[in-house]
Amino acid sequence: MLGRTVLITGGNKGIGLSATAKFVEAGFDVIVVARDFDKFDLNSKRIKTVKFDLSNVAQIPVLIESLPPVDILINNAGVMYALPYDKYPQENVDKIIKINIEAPVALIREVSKNMVANRFGRIVNNASIAGEIGHPDVWYGITKAGMINMTKSFAKIFGPSGVVVNAVAAGPVETDMLNVIPEQRKKDIKKTVYTGRFARADEVASTIFWLATDCPEYINGTCVDINNGAFPR
Repeated sequence: MLGRTVLITGGNKGIGLSATAKFVEAGFDVIVVARDFDKFDLNSKRIKTVKFDLSNVAQIPVLIESLPPVDILINNAGVMYALPYDKYPQENVDKIIKINIEAPVALIREVSKNMVANRFGRIVNNASIAGEIGHPDVWYGITKAGMINMTKSFAKIFGPSGVVVNAVAAGPVETDMLNVIPEQRKKDIKKTVYTGRFARADEVASTIFWLATDCPEYINGTCVDINNGAFPR
């Protein structure tokens, strides 16, 4: 797959940063889309950084039009507010839906045009175990459940055209997003995990990389759980 171009949203930190590093190391050209790159320390001629706020969904077609054709899309960017359902400002509801649902759909819609034309494409959505359980942040859980469903829907739509769409659903990961989870809840979660720790960003990124590269084509429309026994269903 060398010579392919990868677009990673939120590839400037956390899981996205680990994914960016893996693709670059493997020889891919990577476009990183994020709101800022203040702490972005990867330096490679294979990386193109693009400042863009994904809540600006209406401008996503313009964004994609300005970039080289994308062969692999990693919908990684997402937000979580960890607020009670009855104390959720409408502004936060609107933003989490735009970033976690509307933006990934718009990106898939736009990049898939080239993928379908070339009869090749890989799309990996970074969902969450929150989309499979009754999550305390109701809106976060709703958006991640939506992301899992969009994965299955687009896999069905694009499968005949050679485009493979999968997702990952991790439990809590050692990233900045972990900071919004209350300490007691983090302790409770660790008690349910087989190894007594949270996932590392590189472990999730490795799964994303596999789904985007070496994963058999027949694994399509699948959501891979990465939770180490947390949140048994």
